[in-house]
Amino acid sequence: MFLLSVLQFLKFGIADVVDILLVALILLELYRLLKGTAALRIVWTIVVIFILWKITIFMHLTMVSEIVGQIISVGVLALIIVFQPEIRQFLLLLGNTRYIKLIAGRFHKKGNTEAYKEGIHSICRACRRMSDSKTGALIVLAKDNPLDDFISSGEKLDALISRELIENIFFKNSPLHDGALVIKNHRIVAARCILPVSHKEDLPTDLGLRHRSALGATTLTDAVVVVVSEQTGQISLCKGGNIQRDLSPLVLEQTLQEEFKDK
Repeated sequence: MFLLSVLQFLKFGIADVVDILLVALILLELYRLLKGTAALRIVWTIVVIFILWKITIFMHLTMVSEIVGQIISVGVLALIIVFQPEIRQFLLLLGNTRYIKLIAGRFHKKGNTEAYKEGIHSICRACRRMSDSKTGALIVLAKDNPLDDFISSGEKLDALISRELIENIFFKNSPLHDGALVIKNHRIVAARCILPVSHKEDLPTDLGLRHRSALGATTLTDAVVVVVSEQTGQISLCKGGNIQRDLSPLVLEQTLQEEFKDK
């Protein structure tokens, strides 16, 4: 009887393969989102309990499977409450991945490349001067994702990108200096914006709130974020939840030009 059950279990069909691939994809994205956080350990514990539950069902351990099943059914409600921020971030991440764009068949019209080149040059000039004066700055450059949540949290603007304006916004006595500046479609669209903070545990201890906010924003969206440290004057670039530190203005400009060459 047991051998027959094993043979039936091993008879995979196309639907089973697709099912396994989809679960693996979801787990991969979940791991990328929670990597370095305390929540990851809890998730792995839940996965182990779920696997054990399926094993008890497969082996017809009725009492054990009923007990574990009741624990899981009650625990789901508790997990939704405990992991509400992580669940929201995970759903946002799924909506911003390249897989959704491929399924939706989304095509983007290329913008004015020269306009972005001029804007990037102005941004890098401002970063050079703010680095020299150790003026803290947090600049978000939007790509495909609209960033409406970030923009709505700040003061909406509609201005051309210029070195002077960026420096004035981040001047320490300016009412708009605290928060992020968002640039979209060759325009400065908002200032004093609030970004989601990364809670990864494996980040360097010397990273401040600006850097953690940049990492959080780039984990959830495809935006690129430039950070100027108020303590050291170092220029950093965040993309895809990763950070490049201590960049020269020249390297920063070359990197941004490469990022937005088709925009």
